[in-house]
Amino acid sequence: MKTNDNDPFKDSAITTILVVSDILKSKDFYVDVLGAKIFREYGGDSLVLEFLGNWILLVTPGGPTEDKPEIHFAVTANTNIVSHSYTIRVKDCKRSYQILKERGADFITPPFIRGAESRCFFRDPDGHLFEISEFRG
Repeated sequence: MKTNDNDPFKDSAITTILVVSDILKSKDFYVDVLGAKIFREYGGDSLVLEFLGNWILLVTPGGPTEDKPEIHFAVTANTNIVSHSYTIRVKDCKRSYQILKERGADFITPPFIRGAESRCFFRDPDGHLFEISEFRG
């Protein structure tokens, strides 16, 4: 996409906000298991991470504010209903699975092979869904 002075996102980056129940438990998972880098911490209730060239902001549950007067940030009540997930394209799904499992990732299943793709899913401590996927094309 060509940028110009009318581009509202010129020189911008996107951040995903994830609501977590325990900031320290989530910090351990994202840093120690996934290898994310801490960019900034805010007073013990939020944390900015850099992960695979993207920003993730972990926040604890909270109620409305002046700029979002009817919005509540809450941990998902049912981790089997997904409205948001991450897919990480990897070079070797089986190897990535083994490394992440050794680091403590809790996988739903081992890698499945579907044609030219191998994939498997795991969750963070609050149930946010991650997929690792290898495409052999």
